[in-house]
Amino acid sequence: METKTQRNEQLEKIRELVKDIRIAMMTTIDDQGNLVSRPMATMQMDENGTFWFFTKKSAPKVDQIDKHEHRVNLAFAHPDEASYVSVSGSADEVYDRAKIDELWSPAAKPWFPDGKDDPELTLLKVHTELAEYWDSTSSRMVRFLEMARAAVTGDTYKEGENQKVYNS
Repeated sequence: METKTQRNEQLEKIRELVKDIRIAMMTTIDDQGNLVSRPMATMQMDENGTFWFFTKKSAPKVDQIDKHEHRVNLAFAHPDEASYVSVSGSADEVYDRAKIDELWSPAAKPWFPDGKDDPELTLLKVHTELAEYWDSTSSRMVRFLEMARAAVTGDTYKEGENQKVYNS
């Protein structure tokens, strides 16, 4: 995923945590009010904290976004690094040929056989309103030892840094 330096300095930590995570779980609300998630290849986090995805115009998520006030959640996980990010925001379907050209990769062709000219190809942009992250700067061994210490002593496990970041 391409990430750009953030205009909102608080989002810079979010950019650092998600830059190597290619797949996000995007959650929307279906017609029955259920939360439904699906993996999505993140194409870019731009300088405004907006995440960009390719999708099909006829995909159920596009309709779900329109019907439910454009609310979505993105979840990013890097378990090996013990870092996790949750992004809530508003999503819109956008057809922008210049942005499609900028983001296009041959890796998208299996989903869009006609390439950038596929009539089903459109973009989803998700504007970050609130991002929350959990990040441990410790190695896996240090985290394991801290869990063992907490279990033996009865203390609470100290997980690392947790913070909410608002994007206006």
